[in-house]
Amino acid sequence: MKRADYISWDEYFMGIAMLSAKRSKDPNTGVGACIVDCDNRILSLGYNGMPFGCSDDEYPWAREGAALDTKYLYVCHAELNAILNYNGGSLRGARVYVTLFPCNECTKAIIQKGISEVIYLSDKYAGTDSTVASKRMLTSAGVKYRKYDPTGKHIELEL
Repeated sequence: MKRADYISWDEYFMGIAMLSAKRSKDPNTGVGACIVDCDNRILSLGYNGMPFGCSDDEYPWAREGAALDTKYLYVCHAELNAILNYNGGSLRGARVYVTLFPCNECTKAIIQKGISEVIYLSDKYAGTDSTVASKRMLTSAGVKYRKYDPTGKHIELEL
């Protein structure tokens, strides 16, 4: 008889996105992404961070101040990192699990790569122009999006 307490695919992939977010050096918002195919195979992972070759110690992590003194012009978002990290074939029909609803720039990349569904944990910027634009584009392009509903399961990892 098989175990009855195993986790669902949604729990598994969102858990991996959440674990990926722990790699982020951002002191305010760590974001993770996990892209999977229609057969529930993981294709790629990403988290928000500086581009390769740009030291986490040399670039700013501030949220406020002059544009060049904040993180926003430098950080590569989790979804884009996951897309750029993928070295396989097409992402058409894939799903992306993200810990934060994608911004408008990441949404463009998601649509262009043919990802068919976005499953997100948090939508804390729902009222911003970026998120409103993202939802408008996803709807127009026929990309489904849905909120992940946490199940309350607790998994402890000792690393």
